[in-house]
Amino acid sequence: MSLPHAILTALLERPSSGLELTRRFDRSIGYFWSATHQQIYRELARLEAGGYIRTLPAEQPARGQRKSYEVLPAGRAELARWTAASQDPKPQRDVLLLRLRAAAVVGTAGLEADLRRHLELHRRQLAEYEEIERRDFPPGKDAPEDRLRHLVLRAGIDLETFWTRWLSDALEEFGDLPRLP
Repeated sequence: MSLPHAILTALLERPSSGLELTRRFDRSIGYFWSATHQQIYRELARLEAGGYIRTLPAEQPARGQRKSYEVLPAGRAELARWTAASQDPKPQRDVLLLRLRAAAVVGTAGLEADLRRHLELHRRQLAEYEEIERRDFPPGKDAPEDRLRHLVLRAGIDLETFWTRWLSDALEEFGDLPRLP
């Protein structure tokens, strides 16, 4: 249910074409709510059919021209309703943690290398988030909407910090383990 709300959020921030929207997902919203380009285009069609968004009139009619979309009052009301609604947290599901649990009974072959790979991936993601923070949230940028966007980014930074710390600890622990069969 959240993809339509992610799209409504992005379109309220800035009316966009489907292509622009997919690029924005790849650079921002996609960090915490991923969607394929096909999913985004399908959802745009559903939102338009439902009366939540509309295609902006083209300045000059042309075949194959990109459609740009904007949110209608019904879309804004739906996003406000959804934002105010209560939701329970989702249970954590992580295949790496499950694989570690399974290693306790079948052995650890190949797992240490993958832990190192995961650590490197999380380090890179953390560095990317920290660069975004430096670039987009300099001291003094404290309008309410900026503070909320920064709060979302801080969640990403904190999660990546957790994973890099946890993976470093796990690798240290892993190195102290006797080899399991």
